[in-house]
Amino acid sequence: MESLQDKANPRPGGGALPGVNLLRMRFLGAGPASVASLALFWLLGLPWTWSTVAAFGVYVGSGGWRFLRIVCLTARRDLFGLSVLIRVRLELRRHRRSGHTIPAIFQEVARRQPERLALVDAGNGVCWTFAQLDAYSGAVAELFRRLGFAPGDVVAVFLEGRPEFVGLWLGLAKAGVVAALLNVNLRREPLAFCLGTSGAKALVYGAEMSAAVAEVSAQLGKSLLKFCTGALGPDSLLPDSQLLDAMLKEACPAPLAPAPGKGMDDRLFYIYTSGTTGLPKAAIVVHSRYYRIAAFGHHSYSMRQADVLYDCLPLYHSAGNIMGVGQCIIYGLTVVLRKKFSASRFWEDCVKYNCTVVQYIGEICRYLLRQPVREAEGRHQVRLAMGNGLRPAIWEEFARRFGVQQIGEFYGATECNCSIANMDGKVGSCGFNSRILTHVYPIRLVKVNEDTMELLRDARGLCIPCQPGEPGLLVGQINQQDPLRRFDGYVSESATSKKIAHSVFRKGDSAYLSGDVLVMDELGYMYFRDRSGDTFRWRGENVSATEVEGVLSRLLGQLDVAVYGVAVPGVEGRAGMAAIADPHGQLDPNCMYQELQKVLAPYARPIFLRLLPQVDTTGTFKIQKTRLQREGFDLRQTSDRLFFLDLKQGHYLPLDEAVHAQICSGAFAL
Repeated sequence: MESLQDKANPRPGGGALPGVNLLRMRFLGAGPASVASLALFWLLGLPWTWSTVAAFGVYVGSGGWRFLRIVCLTARRDLFGLSVLIRVRLELRRHRRSGHTIPAIFQEVARRQPERLALVDAGNGVCWTFAQLDAYSGAVAELFRRLGFAPGDVVAVFLEGRPEFVGLWLGLAKAGVVAALLNVNLRREPLAFCLGTSGAKALVYGAEMSAAVAEVSAQLGKSLLKFCTGALGPDSLLPDSQLLDAMLKEACPAPLAPAPGKGMDDRLFYIYTSGTTGLPKAAIVVHSRYYRIAAFGHHSYSMRQADVLYDCLPLYHSAGNIMGVGQCIIYGLTVVLRKKFSASRFWEDCVKYNCTVVQYIGEICRYLLRQPVREAEGRHQVRLAMGNGLRPAIWEEFARRFGVQQIGEFYGATECNCSIANMDGKVGSCGFNSRILTHVYPIRLVKVNEDTMELLRDARGLCIPCQPGEPGLLVGQINQQDPLRRFDGYVSESATSKKIAHSVFRKGDSAYLSGDVLVMDELGYMYFRDRSGDTFRWRGENVSATEVEGVLSRLLGQLDVAVYGVAVPGVEGRAGMAAIADPHGQLDPNCMYQELQKVLAPYARPIFLRLLPQVDTTGTFKIQKTRLQREGFDLRQTSDRLFFLDLKQGHYLPLDEAVHAQICSGAFAL
């Protein structure tokens, strides 16, 4: 997509890069031409060696040199990626044939290194060895078996991230029980909805979540068993709850007996999507998916058993609980947990616990850059930062300031079958797909109507693949027999069906729809463009909200910024609006505008500003825009300070009723 800071040579509509179609035509013509030349030279009586050299010359001269260039530039990367794919596939095959599950794999790890630290709680310094985690999870399994829970039953887990959280879902899995991992930020209707749709027979909640559970108790039904864990306050234990910690002390961990009929393709737990619209959906995580996500991260970034991983992400999501904790469960690494991200404690924790790998997500890296320089920044041993959502605008600054050798950016939703990873540190890229070995990992970018996200199809009814430089929807071919390509969907069958399309790669096949638009360059590197709705059209140009956010945030010292398009009566397209966190009321819109004129094209400069105490984010540090976009610049919807860009005067005006009326009547030229 064209940079909004690049005002020269615009490429309207984000179409293909110049020369891409010509390059494709030359690719198609070079091969047949060289084969025909080889045959002709042989018929003319030239020796095979001469014929081969001559045919190679024809191939190169007719455009084949471009393909050879791609091979030379990407072969090393692609071969490493292929080796990762093969290793993960072989490991999964071995475990499937042996009838293993995630608990069985963990128990073997614990047997090999019982006294090594498995989990550390950075909040209180409590350390769990592998033997202790195995014993705790074994007690959980024994207790719930004794209480009559059978394989396939569901128990909801609702507590903050700490070692007990891991021990609970792992213990439930030992008993064949499926854990529904609830987002600790859920309250009232969303909380009751998630509990109800999970089909849970019991709820384990932390004492810190008692008030939230009390709010929905009347909606949960009397048959739902409730267990409370953690330090009890005066009102922590609800009247109909049992003390889990006391019950676990009485439960004797029994040797792990595999749950009847359980294997790598059976359900391990549910993770709820954290989408910014609608109620959360319960994504199904089977044992093989847990293994696949953790294994890909482990091998893609060459992690070692001696590594110590710092995980301050929510454990009710896959990044923290699978990509992070999975390194402990499957590969025996020590994982340091902090229940809530703290920018001021981040590097001090890394120094204290000798961390070598850290995780990030969403805006975490920007929050760290916003902190004053601290001594710990130069004393840590971190060599790898892995995660998703690192903005290209701050990528190199983050690596340079904190001395992190490798950035491991990756892309992939909990439930998707088309995850990709940046294995060689290409700045701004969220991963790659080989241009040489295209069929080894069957994912693809396909053309869509970006307003409706409807798939565009050719005359045969198949989806149209994108060429390099063309934005498209990322899709992955589904094969339920292949653990790397299966799609397990959601508890809701209707939600599952909405994520599947047919006749995508070939007639009659099925593919997973990611919902995200990416763009691939000539070498196969993919770049996260915008989620649907994050690009809007203004003055005949496509505006990337993500890019404008990055520019504004950098100008304002890494403040939280949300950019979105809003409709203006009688005006085509959507005008840009920026919501900016200004808790102390110190931002001067017109000083900011003077700087904006230097770095943003006229069509990308926000027409409206909204200055508010804070910008809402999700539990995974992604900025929420749904409510902001719905309220727009309507003075009746908010008491925040609003401003309007008067293009004639060249500065922002405070937005009051009179200015609002003039805008809506068309008195101002937009």
